[in-house]
Amino acid sequence: MKAMMAFAAGLAVLVSAPAMAAEKTDPAMPAILPLVERAKVEDRWLKERLDTLVPMLMRRDKVQMWILVAGEYNEDPVAETMLPATWLSARRRTILVFFDRGGDKGVERLVLARYPVGDFVPSWNPDAQPDQWAELAKIVRERDPKTIALNRAAEFPLADGMTASYLVELTRAVGPEYAARFVSYDRLGLGWLETRIPAEMATYPTLSRITHAIIQEGFSERAITPGVTTTQDLVWWFRERVAELKLDTWFQPSVSIQRPQMATFDIETISLGNKEIIQPGDMLHLDFGISYLGLKTDVQRMAYVLRPGETEAPKGLRDGLDAMNTVHRAAVAELRSGRTGNDVLAAARKRIAAAGVDGTIYSHAIGYHGHGAGPWIGAWEDQSGVPFRGEYPIHPNTAWSIELSASHPIAEWGGQKARFMFEEDGFYDGKTFRFLDGYQSDMILIPRP
Repeated sequence: MKAMMAFAAGLAVLVSAPAMAAEKTDPAMPAILPLVERAKVEDRWLKERLDTLVPMLMRRDKVQMWILVAGEYNEDPVAETMLPATWLSARRRTILVFFDRGGDKGVERLVLARYPVGDFVPSWNPDAQPDQWAELAKIVRERDPKTIALNRAAEFPLADGMTASYLVELTRAVGPEYAARFVSYDRLGLGWLETRIPAEMATYPTLSRITHAIIQEGFSERAITPGVTTTQDLVWWFRERVAELKLDTWFQPSVSIQRPQMATFDIETISLGNKEIIQPGDMLHLDFGISYLGLKTDVQRMAYVLRPGETEAPKGLRDGLDAMNTVHRAAVAELRSGRTGNDVLAAARKRIAAAGVDGTIYSHAIGYHGHGAGPWIGAWEDQSGVPFRGEYPIHPNTAWSIELSASHPIAEWGGQKARFMFEEDGFYDGKTFRFLDGYQSDMILIPRP
């Protein structure tokens, strides 16, 4: 109970944090921890999450026992995030069991595995009982839970980690009496994945700043020589830079070009293998993210390659960027706890229609996964609402990737439309939303004036 009170107190600090303004032109690269220190941070966060989030979520959903089974190299996505930082995968078959003893007694954390797992209590001796499933059944019978949550969710892959074969074995082991108490509950797994604790949110802005700093390096003369550098050269520059910093990326970056007389940019036709040469007068688009301390970032940026004598992008492109930000403000303004993603989408689209902007919204949660647990706010291919994932409600204390675009005619390009794409990470505390390290308000210029 004290741990949960501390969790709430920490969130109060985050609620009072001021909103971030547009990002600085050249964000300094923050210090990046050595690998051994990263593991310590991740394990410290994990203990706090297990101490505070699991009891809160189980009691919110009236679940008495929660069983997760992780197979080596085929881990349940939820169980995978509960393993120590030095465990790069589950070992053999690892079974995690949470049991709510009620009141101040708290939630037991048991593990059935051949090796110690963090501060889970070892609860299986293979020498005394070779059958791991039989030992699990004994634990279940001794505690006699009224409900047993399993990670099964047809519409949410991140909460669907219980494999068909493990379910067969578990059902056989516990017998029909306890199998009748199984609940396939996506809210529990999704809640664990989507909820951020104060310690994580104190550091998440650093991940965003690192991402922005790498982008500023790549969208500069350091990485681009107009007339020589191709889009694929730049993609691999970003990959190499991430590797130099001992970081990871969770998806292949993409770089694309829009220019006069080029076919209208279509998000469906982004080619990760294109080798277009970057030229003066091009507008560039980058989609890029990193993995650090177990968390992900997802950011998009627009840049303009100056022609000789230019000191800024054409006004039409600057106006397009303003239209893009009109769409982002509409999306952020409609975030509300309890609303579904589809509710937010519909309300935000009314705002952008009233503003006369041709916009598309396709935002998503972020955290342990780049396309994280939580509701979808639109999809780029369908703005009428997303079945199932769009019907999931917005929750407090969640991190978001606000992703969207605006199409805008460019007078300097003969009225040709260009697409301006926005993606930036932020935090919703249940009352207000703030970006972690600002957002793009001005076009990045190459080379720097």
